[in-house]
Amino acid sequence: MLIYKIFKAPEWAALQAQGETLGAPIDLTDGFVHFSTAEQAGETAAKHFAGQQGLVLLALDVATLGGTLKWEVSRGGAKFPHLYRALRLDEVVWCKPLPLVDGVHRFPDDMTCD
Repeated sequence: MLIYKIFKAPEWAALQAQGETLGAPIDLTDGFVHFSTAEQAGETAAKHFAGQQGLVLLALDVATLGGTLKWEVSRGGAKFPHLYRALRLDEVVWCKPLPLVDGVHRFPDDMTCD
């Protein structure tokens, strides 16, 4: 199963340069790296990244993240994946632009929910 992380371009560039990251500012504040499922990603983008351009979408396979990935109740009572360690660049399955089109982020067609 793939899960997804939205980063601003400079955050993605830092991960590429350093090979790992503890995440975006909200991740550092909360003490874990926030992820979304395919079904949750659109709402995450609308709530936390409304109107922002220059975003990238990272996909990661839950099977590679081990026991430090926890599914915890968050927005609306839904369980969200949270990573309690640094995210490593070699764990990223793919990264794609997340363009803003007519005020809404356009997600790739090949995002999966399984």
